[in-house]
Amino acid sequence: MTTKEDKVRALIAEQAGEWFAAHDAGTLDAQQSSALAAWLRTSPMHVEEFLSVAAIARDLGELGTATQYSVDQLSARARAEADNPGRPFWSPAVAAFRDLPIRRWQAAAVAMAAFAVVSLGALGLWRLRLTAHVSVPDEATVLRFETRHGQQQSHRLADNSVLHLNTDTAVIVRYSKTERRVVLASGEASLEVAHESQRAFRVLAGSAEIVDLGTRFNVRLKERATVVTVAEGQVAVGLSVARGGHVTDSDRGQPARFVLVGANQQISVAAAAWPATPITVDAQSATSWLHRQISFDREPLERVATEFNRYAPKPIEIATDKLRNLEISGVFSTDDPEEFIAFLRSLEGVRVDISATRILVSQK
Repeated sequence: MTTKEDKVRALIAEQAGEWFAAHDAGTLDAQQSSALAAWLRTSPMHVEEFLSVAAIARDLGELGTATQYSVDQLSARARAEADNPGRPFWSPAVAAFRDLPIRRWQAAAVAMAAFAVVSLGALGLWRLRLTAHVSVPDEATVLRFETRHGQQQSHRLADNSVLHLNTDTAVIVRYSKTERRVVLASGEASLEVAHESQRAFRVLAGSAEIVDLGTRFNVRLKERATVVTVAEGQVAVGLSVARGGHVTDSDRGQPARFVLVGANQQISVAAAAWPATPITVDAQSATSWLHRQISFDREPLERVATEFNRYAPKPIEIATDKLRNLEISGVFSTDDPEEFIAFLRSLEGVRVDISATRILVSQK
């Protein structure tokens, strides 16, 4: 085995240990269980390492007497699990292995090996069921996530990275042996990336390409630009030719031009105005949506209303030009439009009329 293969195997073994510890402790929620299933589907090597960790983790010296399980029994259980993918298919074997008396350790090793072979076959059948409608190479895992208007979601990915989706957002996540890639098709996403030295983490959004250097950052697709805000660490941001970024003749054959963006910095990426210069921002304020809030500091009311309309069941319309430019400050809940309406009504000379289809703000 080459040095690179050794490193890959060691990394997978480490991930398998972390997944097994979380599963064995019973701390995985539904989303994390789905992420574990996705990690296992990525490669048979993941299943092999998971089963190896399960075997090693059981301290045979502390085991008491229990019902003996034969290779045939374990194999039969494994085959039965293939028809019930909703359950963790490794649990019967791990439980059986844990309960074997120490004098049977050799038979246990053989049983686990047989179970691993059967499990790989069962996993293959399960994987075919789940991905029959997607044309994906065997070595890649593709996931799709979407949120509706006003909805937010969080997903822990197979590598322990966390993906937060804001309202009206659609992403495609593709993990292969060489790369982790997230395509933001619409909306806004915040990412907490788990560092892996051997697999780059890339985000494609509009005309922008973001390469993570171990960080937390936010990406939002706007009408004319992609806005990247870094909360922690550093990212490299540049134009993505694959997503519509423009490359001049003088650029061809040259390395891609990337700009480094650090913590509490923000950059707007537009193909017609690149390269751009990062600006200093309050990243916590810029990502307040993660806490179901919107934060403003002397922002025009029209912009505030536009932000609220990303979440509100009824659109807010500003009917007066003077009010559109009225600067306001505050922190408001995206889940409580009544709070914002009460704030507007508290402003001198402001009238708010609510109908079945809209919230109209005008001068008295």
